[in-house]
Amino acid sequence: MRYLKQYIFFLLALSYISANAQRKPVYVFEMKDEIGPGAWRLTQKAFTKAREANAGTILIRMNTYGGMVDYADSIRTKLLQSPIKTIVFIDNNAASAGALIAIACDRIYMAKGAGIGAASVVNPKGEIMPEKYQSFMRGLMRSTAEAKGRDPKIAEAFVDPDVSIPDVSPKGKVLTLTSAEAIKVGYCVAELNDVEAVLKAEGLDGSSVIQHHVSVMDKVLAFLISPAISGILILLIIGGIYFEMQSPGIGFALLVSVVAALLYFAPLYLEGLAAHWEIGLFILGIILLLLELFVIPGFGVAGILGIICIIAGLALSLVLNNWFDFTVTGSEKLTSALILVLGAMVLSVVVSVVLGKSIMRTPVFQRLVLQDEQRARLGYVSGKQSGDLVNKTGIAKTDMRPSGKVEIDGKWYDAVALDGYIEQGRGVLVEKQENYNVFVRKINS
Repeated sequence: MRYLKQYIFFLLALSYISANAQRKPVYVFEMKDEIGPGAWRLTQKAFTKAREANAGTILIRMNTYGGMVDYADSIRTKLLQSPIKTIVFIDNNAASAGALIAIACDRIYMAKGAGIGAASVVNPKGEIMPEKYQSFMRGLMRSTAEAKGRDPKIAEAFVDPDVSIPDVSPKGKVLTLTSAEAIKVGYCVAELNDVEAVLKAEGLDGSSVIQHHVSVMDKVLAFLISPAISGILILLIIGGIYFEMQSPGIGFALLVSVVAALLYFAPLYLEGLAAHWEIGLFILGIILLLLELFVIPGFGVAGILGIICIIAGLALSLVLNNWFDFTVTGSEKLTSALILVLGAMVLSVVVSVVLGKSIMRTPVFQRLVLQDEQRARLGYVSGKQSGDLVNKTGIAKTDMRPSGKVEIDGKWYDAVALDGYIEQGRGVLVEKQENYNVFVRKINS
């Protein structure tokens, strides 16, 4: 009798725990756009908020034609490692990368007329990628299916047309399953009409439902990381630097460049694309370029390395990689990123050269700079004129790049090197004089 009471108590406790679990909220979010940085950020935020809400189930309403394999793999890993139960309701399509994400969920439901499959890796033009990419995708699909107790051969047939499954997938065609076919092979629990029906089928119709809302910041970030906007920001970064070097002291061009760099790197960093070392590479390139232009004479190794670092920092930040390991992303995406960066850089220089003078004469630009001139004929003087120094010789007391100090007849003067650069200690000849500034050339010894 005592054991019977313990058994009854155990059943009641188990029933209470089960009922309490069912009363936990259900967190619902939609995955309806291309699988990419935005979808990965959406998934991360949804899982974080689901944990904060102590949700017992995460339900994904999916309708996607796929996207980038690297981000689909990140989402897949998130789902496989989730301690919270995951359900996907395929409202219409779960193609390509979407199929990989769907089979990583604990339970799959599909709407009537929905499909899942067609997961071969293709390039942006829709052309089938080489075998190494297909092999990688087959491995992902197979291991994901095995982890969730689903037939791995069917997952492999989503990718490989050479996989033949009797009465399911003939050889020579990539597999795509309808809802009825998916139910037949155990890839779908049931064909239902909407999310409410899914909740009822799972016994969760009495639970509170939390809908994920995409914030304004998420929309802004998605806008800023689009290729077109990234190209414009690169144009502003390089154009601002070039314009500032051509007209030093303006400040406005440099400000535009800094703001554009922040808008370029910040969203990529938040999306997990730009790593610290990639941003550091870009900053190192800027430093090397400035050293080459204003400290080191001529244009040599530092300048070339600076340009390479700038291009590498901008391009690598657009591509998901692990210290130059592009196994998941693929080298073609790195090539596309390099083309985007180089094209924007060339265009920025061309625009700066062609439109630079016109921009400086516009009313908007004129309001940003001082217009008054202090002319000598109006009584303005810079100070007492020095004696006639033309044709006198002296010594460069500092390195002149091109300005510096020279000593003539025992006195120091501000001077500008007409040769561009004169090293300290070199003899100089005064060619002309204006107020306190003298213009010199080096004396060839």
